[in-house]
Amino acid sequence: MKLPAQVFHLAEAANWPSIQQHGLLSTSALLDLAGVRGNKRAQFEQRPRSIHIELPNGVQVRDQKPMLTQALARCLIGISPVEWYGLLNSKVYFWLDPARLDRQRRACDPRPQVVLAVDTKRLLATHAQRIALSPINTGNARRRPAVRGRSTFVPYAMWCKSGWCSEAVGLGTRTRARSHRPVELTVDGAVPNIMDLIIQVYQIEPRESFCVKRNIRAAVVADRAGRGVMHSAMTGAVFPADGIMSGLSGHLYVRSNR
Repeated sequence: MKLPAQVFHLAEAANWPSIQQHGLLSTSALLDLAGVRGNKRAQFEQRPRSIHIELPNGVQVRDQKPMLTQALARCLIGISPVEWYGLLNSKVYFWLDPARLDRQRRACDPRPQVVLAVDTKRLLATHAQRIALSPINTGNARRRPAVRGRSTFVPYAMWCKSGWCSEAVGLGTRTRARSHRPVELTVDGAVPNIMDLIIQVYQIEPRESFCVKRNIRAAVVADRAGRGVMHSAMTGAVFPADGIMSGLSGHLYVRSNR
């Protein structure tokens, strides 16, 4: 099975300046950047965050309400809840299915979000050794959570070779069909060159559907493709098609010269 041409990351709109400057960072890397240490860091990194927080440098970190310790204790194999929180906080996450991203976006209301559409091939070219795939939403342990552990994250090279076999061996479960689509693509630590990998950035307002906006944008781009112009993802302003991704007066732009 092949990965889709694009994968998607949902970020707080307030974090866009930091992403442009530092790249896409895991929660652990964000804590490093903000200089958070000691007991305060442990509260954010090794326990479930019950509220949305703002770090000393203004960067925002989301809550982890869908991952209560009691629920995790029933579905973790070979790893403690504290270790699981630390593992999840060490990674950067991309959705493969826009509909799943939309469900996460609804949980982020009423805060505005940005969606980064990333070129999968270029991401793999520079970070393949640190990329793993997950068959489940690892950040949700509600209702009837699937069993999970370190083996849930299957290294990309291993996934290409043997699908989900290593997950089954590590967790003692039945092997998923090769046709089972990955839910998450993760990168250890950070993606510092994310600005070189982005195809398009979407500004998503509260209660706005990313799937709907993406379909509308696709129709607009197709309609105007022959005229050599593209639009601001936020304002609809037209500028030449050889423009590059930039942040100008809070406006996010499409990169189309790929």
